[in-house]
Amino acid sequence: MKFYCDQQILSKALNTVSKAITQRTTIPVLKGILITATRDNKLKLTASNLDLSIERTVDALVEEEGSIVISDSKFFIDLIRKLPKDQIEIEVAENHNVIIKTPNTKVKCVSQSADEFPNTGEIENIVAQLSFNKEILKDMIRKTQFCASIDETKGIIIGVLMELEENSLNMAALDGFRMAVTREKMANERRDKIIISAKIMNEISKILSESTEEKDENIDFILSDKKAVMLLEGTKVVMRLLDGEFISYKDILPKESGTVVKISRNSMIEAIERASLLAKEGRNNLIRIKIQENLMNISSASEEGSVNEDIIMEKTGNDLEIGFNSKYVMDALKVIEDEMIKMEFNTAVKPCLIKPLEGNSYEYLILPVRIPSN
Repeated sequence: MKFYCDQQILSKALNTVSKAITQRTTIPVLKGILITATRDNKLKLTASNLDLSIERTVDALVEEEGSIVISDSKFFIDLIRKLPKDQIEIEVAENHNVIIKTPNTKVKCVSQSADEFPNTGEIENIVAQLSFNKEILKDMIRKTQFCASIDETKGIIIGVLMELEENSLNMAALDGFRMAVTREKMANERRDKIIISAKIMNEISKILSESTEEKDENIDFILSDKKAVMLLEGTKVVMRLLDGEFISYKDILPKESGTVVKISRNSMIEAIERASLLAKEGRNNLIRIKIQENLMNISSASEEGSVNEDIIMEKTGNDLEIGFNSKYVMDALKVIEDEMIKMEFNTAVKPCLIKPLEGNSYEYLILPVRIPSN
């Protein structure tokens, strides 16, 4: 195998596929990157951890076709990134040694046979083919995936639910303390549900953010009963779907509220950031929210001192005092873009719901923290 490729093109492609590489595997070949050069002057880079596989195809000048696995992917990626912005020559020599050349540099690295690399791109029993707007999908992932559980023992809630309904695409994620739901209008030919690991969703979001060739391009999804394939601008992402029934999130959302507050999101963020300076991890990052007349008081206290701040708001219903983990509230507020938001409460021991002033394009449910009596 021998080919020539532009350094910037190759480095960008390697950055994309590197998102599927893991060093925590018992299969040595999965620590590497599969490189395949074809007669039609295309170079395909592939990486996989079996749950997530990424292929990126770029243009190259192929003098001799072939394929090889670069064993030390980290070294190879770092090397290509640090080479001059010039044409790079890569050739497989004897004993699977790979020679990397620029006009002033020559590097040799170890590789292994491509025969050992698993077949990651095949998908069987296709059940649906879908298309999503790239920017909408990226925004929905950003607004939900952070609420999924990071505890691998928690089963299905480490994933994000993608739910296709007749007139909308919904996403939901939860971890037992909070929940995020986002909705976008979309006409769908079929109703369907898939669950994708939040870790994989995070990598998808990065790929979408790095894809700048066409801002409004749609993304194609191919679904089977066990995998989903995303196709975008020369990139193919194969994801293993989580198996199981997602929690019925619609049943968790409160149907009524005793207190409704309309308030500035930015004012809340600034006040909570100040209060969080004294909200200690050992006390669940506790902040107190007191709702009375037209003021929301946000406070925190520790041995080092106290913070107390009032925000003007519009309230209907009952006065209330309630405690929250400040991080959970901040995580939700920071992904919302609206200036004004609605917060719905019932009692001090029931969850709060954060929503837009109109509609239900997003909903964030946050469980309260019991306030100490002293």
